[in-house]
Amino acid sequence: MSRRGLAAVASVLDQAASSATNILVLVLAARLSSASAFADFSMVYVAFSVLLGLNMAYVGQSLVLEKGEGLAAACRSAVGFTGAASAAAGVLLAVVGLALPGATGWAFLSLGLVLPLVLLQDGLRYCFSALRAPERALAADALRLVCVVAALALQPEGASAGRLVLAWGLSALPALGLGLWLLRPYVRGSRADLRPYLRRGHLGQRFVVEFAVGNGSSQLAVLGLGVFATPLAVGALRGATTLFGPLNVLFNSANAFGPPVLGRLGGKRATVRATAALGLVLAAVGAGWATALYLLPDRLGRELLGDTWASASALLPATGAQYAVMGLGTCALLTLRVLAPKATLSLQVVFSLLSVGLLLGGYAVWGVAGAAWALAAGSALKAGAGWLRVARLGPAAARAEEPRRAASPAA
Repeated sequence: MSRRGLAAVASVLDQAASSATNILVLVLAARLSSASAFADFSMVYVAFSVLLGLNMAYVGQSLVLEKGEGLAAACRSAVGFTGAASAAAGVLLAVVGLALPGATGWAFLSLGLVLPLVLLQDGLRYCFSALRAPERALAADALRLVCVVAALALQPEGASAGRLVLAWGLSALPALGLGLWLLRPYVRGSRADLRPYLRRGHLGQRFVVEFAVGNGSSQLAVLGLGVFATPLAVGALRGATTLFGPLNVLFNSANAFGPPVLGRLGGKRATVRATAALGLVLAAVGAGWATALYLLPDRLGRELLGDTWASASALLPATGAQYAVMGLGTCALLTLRVLAPKATLSLQVVFSLLSVGLLLGGYAVWGVAGAAWALAAGSALKAGAGWLRVARLGPAAARAEEPRRAASPAA
């Protein structure tokens, strides 16, 4: 296998390791916790997911576009900025934790204490991606997976959310140390400069907007259910979506490796045929996975999610429908990214905000089940609009985007 092929395999395995870490963290936390404790843990993990996505958008996605002699300095600068920004965010979270009462406050305080460790460890993946050394990211993330599973497995049953957050966060230390050691040969002698991250017009600012409307808005809406409605709703939704974690690996891999492959097919017709076929495959896989989970005996379900299984299993039909149409929607956006990159931002803005409104409205009318079905409806509308936009894209418009395609960021 060529070096390029090995790098692609290492990248897929690294994404799988990172996704498996997130899945197992939630599964182990659910098994160890009561339903109320897992609800607190889920609220904290949603907050972490938002901060992780913001760091990925602002620092990671702009870093992987860096080239040339300044790449080593860019990687050192990215690590320095991530450390400083995550420390500042950690202080704010600690203050929030001190202000909130009871176990929820202690859980947010714990997240503030460990946030720099987990964000720095994850951010190293983008350094290795930019340096075309994904095998080093894989080594660090594999160690992270082993350490976090061991750390959580050692916690007693009934552990508080705050204790679980501390165990999860501190277990990132070995992987962080390994990652920094593996990065050192590439950045030795270079100097960090944090000023570009603070300037107006930094490329990461566009990526943050796209993340905010595409992913962050829905995550914050789920978090809002815990603040204004009940944390148990967050626990149920998070528990259900955790079971579909393997599909996220497929979606992320399609987004990561699809554009270069599709770009070589040539022409709108060939591209649309390929992405439509891929979308149907992903939708079928999503429906099949949902069916398998729905037929899972309660005994096995409780082994996976503990007390949270009872509430999460009731949402499986809705969440399964959501992931099935998400496969179609992912491929619609992938098609537009290749043929007309600038067409994706408006879709992300309109339909992500619509999904947030549907989520909150669904919960207000029909409770947690209504929120889950509302998310499925929002994903279906977004997928339909995406393919309609593809159908309306003429050959001339696709050719007009061609000269700008390489410079356009992913939406």
